[in-house]
Amino acid sequence: MAHSQTDRVYDELLVTLVRSGDRWAGERLAARWQPRMMRTARRLLRDDEQAREAVQEAWGGICRGWVTLSDPAKFPAWAFGILHRKCADRIRFEQKNRARTAPLDDVPEPSVPARGEDAAAIDQALGLLSAEHRAAAVLFFGEGLTLREIAAVTGVPVGTAKSRIFHARRQMKAALEGDDR
Repeated sequence: MAHSQTDRVYDELLVTLVRSGDRWAGERLAARWQPRMMRTARRLLRDDEQAREAVQEAWGGICRGWVTLSDPAKFPAWAFGILHRKCADRIRFEQKNRARTAPLDDVPEPSVPARGEDAAAIDQALGLLSAEHRAAAVLFFGEGLTLREIAAVTGVPVGTAKSRIFHARRQMKAALEGDDR
């Protein structure tokens, strides 16, 4: 769900206040952003406990790094970048463990409870994407980040972010239509 321009300006104000030591602004910013970050982490990690831990770690990094954020307008990309790195670390760790302990055909079921047939189908289609395509799709469609912000979050050029969204959209459309190409 994309945030309005008013929401972005309010978040910039909160970030500015947090950087000047306003504790209430930090609590307000956390209350506004933790649900979005949790939703994104769940979609990326497909496990509630892993998502909670990744968001907690990311928020710790955000709180320690306020002074490094040069432009409050860049908060969404900066915060999601921290979260993305925490999730990527967990995915790499799980892949290493899975490679050592699980058979190749062992695919985990999504752990996020579906909120209807459409939500379940979308969740399943997201699960079929590679980690890179899933991250781009979640940040673009789910969080409303711009191509430039997604590129910053994932550490790739804008063209690569655009390509990942294009391919994710195409793969999800095929999965949702039942096309196994």
